[in-house]
Amino acid sequence: MKNLLAALTTLAIAITPTVGVAVWGQCGGSGWTGGTTCDTGSVCTVVNPFYSQCMPGTATTAPSAPPTTTSSAPGSTACASASGRTKFKFFGVNQSGAEFGSGKWPGVLGTDYTFPSPSSIDYFVGQGFNFFRVPFTMERLVPPSSGMTGPFNSAYLSGLTTIINYITNTKGAYAALDPHNFMLYNNQAITSTSQFQTFWQNLAGQFKGNSRVIFDVMNEPNGIPASTAFSLNQAAVNGIRASGATSQLILVEGTSWTGAWTWVSSGNAAAFTAIHDPNNNTAIEMHQYLDSDGSGTSGTCVSSTIGAERLAAATSWLQANNMKGFLGEIGAGSNAACISAVSGALCSMQSAAGSPWIGVSWWAAGPWWPADYFTSIEPPSGLAISQILPQALKPYL
Repeated sequence: MKNLLAALTTLAIAITPTVGVAVWGQCGGSGWTGGTTCDTGSVCTVVNPFYSQCMPGTATTAPSAPPTTTSSAPGSTACASASGRTKFKFFGVNQSGAEFGSGKWPGVLGTDYTFPSPSSIDYFVGQGFNFFRVPFTMERLVPPSSGMTGPFNSAYLSGLTTIINYITNTKGAYAALDPHNFMLYNNQAITSTSQFQTFWQNLAGQFKGNSRVIFDVMNEPNGIPASTAFSLNQAAVNGIRASGATSQLILVEGTSWTGAWTWVSSGNAAAFTAIHDPNNNTAIEMHQYLDSDGSGTSGTCVSSTIGAERLAAATSWLQANNMKGFLGEIGAGSNAACISAVSGALCSMQSAAGSPWIGVSWWAAGPWWPADYFTSIEPPSGLAISQILPQALKPYL
């Protein structure tokens, strides 16, 4: 079917006249090799050096600077011009693989789990992104036989360190270490703040000399009170700083899957106002999916405006409490409603007064995602590459 489609596409190009790029399509940017002429009624507008987009309007010459007028994606609220938005300090993708093979510890590299591909890192850095969240499994790093305060598995730590160093030292980007354990260890809830503090003190000590490493305390705690999640996160912050890692950003996550839309109702808002970092370099990490139950298991979005709507209360809370926010996961299907919803979410974050949001990462890249995984953004053919990337992500670089 793929070869037939390619043949038909080639034939169509040969016998039909050239058409312009449709409104909201990409028409330029660093490395762009596609069409540069927009359909009648829209003009190729420079959004940033990496991305130009066909926007409604007319012009006699191609623009040479970011637009100064307000434009909007289909079905979304109007988004401020590039000069009126606060750009994200950290913007990129999750890089899955090292957390695969649930329950298979230590597992076999290449069979049960893998590490992110350097070529994928190259691709996104080339597109202008500068952040990668790297999930891993605690049980592979610190085997249950000796507990979470025990010695590291040297082979797994070496693989993790290799990709972290490639991201940070070779490519000059930022890498977040993400224990993707949902506040569980060896299939049991983590309850000991002292043990969790020691785990993080030991791990941060391995990377304390790398200023481009970010410490993401724990992926998506759930099934525990917000106060418990807070106490464990605070213990991790204390351990990280005690290791001598004093310059790096720390990301803390709340209960209820750290959802932005439930940040207040879950109790996280009340609990996490007390988070304390002696180095004042901690951000609240939240996640947000746009399907009906917010799980990210469906490519159908509730509406074209659901992204901004689900972030509104969290943004207000961050502003009111003078805290920094980081959207560590967002994902949706490659359809018109979802593209508008993702774009609207990012627009609302960058356009918020004194924007508290410092970063965003899409879920997810990774070499082992199946071909039909709707949020996969693994180059070259992940399903989010062709539309989500150019239409909903790159405009906000």
